[in-house]
Amino acid sequence: MLSAVGVLAGAPLHAAGGGDGEPAASRLVDPQDGWLDVSGFLDSVYGFVPVIVPITEPAVGYGAAGALVFIDRKPPDSEGRYQRPNITAVGGLRTENGTHGLFAGHLGTWMDGKLRTQIAVADADVNLDFFGLGGDRNPGGAGLAYTIGARGGVAGGSYRLGESSLWMGLRYALAKTNVTFSGPFAGLPGVAPADFDLRLAALTPSLTLDTRDNFFTPTQGWYVDLSVPLFREALGSDRNFQTASLTAIGYRRLSGALFFAMRGTAQTSSDGTPFYLRPFVALRGVEVLRYQGDQTAEAEAELRWQLHPRFSLVAFGGAGVARSQDAPSNPDKTVLSGGAGIRYLIARSYGLHMGLDVGVGPNGPILYVVFGSAWVRP
Repeated sequence: MLSAVGVLAGAPLHAAGGGDGEPAASRLVDPQDGWLDVSGFLDSVYGFVPVIVPITEPAVGYGAAGALVFIDRKPPDSEGRYQRPNITAVGGLRTENGTHGLFAGHLGTWMDGKLRTQIAVADADVNLDFFGLGGDRNPGGAGLAYTIGARGGVAGGSYRLGESSLWMGLRYALAKTNVTFSGPFAGLPGVAPADFDLRLAALTPSLTLDTRDNFFTPTQGWYVDLSVPLFREALGSDRNFQTASLTAIGYRRLSGALFFAMRGTAQTSSDGTPFYLRPFVALRGVEVLRYQGDQTAEAEAELRWQLHPRFSLVAFGGAGVARSQDAPSNPDKTVLSGGAGIRYLIARSYGLHMGLDVGVGPNGPILYVVFGSAWVRP
């Protein structure tokens, strides 16, 4: 996602001018209301724009991802429906706990919006903590620190069925992973030395319903996706296992200034799934990967009030559960979270909002920088 930070880094308000003779500053002001708006800048840019995105996730610590990003907005298709823009990005990231990586990717839209493609490669070393599965938590609540190195890529696409909003997809992922623990891990359920050095390859069929009215900040419509990654030796993987996820997100305008959204997700994993690929509760206010299980489910609701043409306030709350089949005495861990935030309409013609959320969960508050939507889906 583009951020105001990144756009301004690419073309300062006080730049001398643009390639067509128009002052660069004028491209960052909406002529309709005089407010900061990057729509004109994005419409006039040909090439890559520097983007800086803050990282505030406690699982890896504060940091930033920097990238060169190119967005090519598509006109509505022949039926008048919005099309996902073409997005290309090349960049890297680093955080205060030593996590670092390089990445490149492209989201493409073709054939009058009927075909969507995605391709990405990455090389990263991520420092994390493992806390156990389900209700079987590590004594004292402290996680076991580990580093996972992953190098690989993914390529795939989805095709719209007829003139419907249903998409059939297929993608292939291949990665080499290596795990090292900073201390002893013996006795913690779910961790096995066999998980430490793996080549993983998966084919993921998917079925998606997408009626959202906007890619960046939807206000109406549905996004429902069923994906089943199948890791198989025949595809190049060292091990046979599978995971599955079902996500449903609904957006609805309640009035001229009130917008409601709700997301529900359920995930499961089979025997043989490496501990770092086990599902986890994903809620604002909950640390990523802190609450893992063989199966997880969560629901989150959001209400946005557009109190001003440019500014809106957001309130959200959710609940999730992580379950482990190997912990019969304490199989479930339930998590609650909630919070509030503020948004600014940074690109009116793109329908792109950005802002800050503060989520509060069982382990304290977490700050989020939001570009587009908290539930962005490609």
